[in-house]
Amino acid sequence: MPIDLPTVFRPVAPFPGISGVKNQTEAWDHVGPRRNPQFDDGSQADEELTEYVPDSSFAYQLTGFTNVLSRLAAGVRGEFNVNPDGTLIRWTYEFKPLPGRRWILAGPFPPLWRRYMVAALDGASTSSKQRKTVSRRRSGPGDGPNRRGSSPRTSPPDRSLAST
Repeated sequence: MPIDLPTVFRPVAPFPGISGVKNQTEAWDHVGPRRNPQFDDGSQADEELTEYVPDSSFAYQLTGFTNVLSRLAAGVRGEFNVNPDGTLIRWTYEFKPLPGRRWILAGPFPPLWRRYMVAALDGASTSSKQRKTVSRRRSGPGDGPNRRGSSPRTSPPDRSLAST
């Protein structure tokens, strides 16, 4: 369920967008790979894929923030789930607050984060639709009607909407 992080995570004040990824250790399709998302304000984080179920769900942990989150949270756990037909998505985040910072993460932070994540989900949806269009344009000669004249073959729905 790989995604293009810069397409999905655009800047939404006060949070920066993601401009790229560095140091990815392996393909993002099993438990264990690590990488460093690069934010467009020059900061970065450490990310590790901690759970992965193909076409269904994945979870990841973010630590080592070099931006303002380093003063608020020791880490963040994200989890992304999609049902089999792709019509229901659940994307959750759990912040591990630093001592004395829980009130910030529980008070003024959530509405700002919610706005950022709504924009990210919109970006993921747009990215998914673009991939579907590209895959349809790449259809080969065998993708038309079969010999009996029935309807054309179709690909299963693209469920690869997100990962950070």
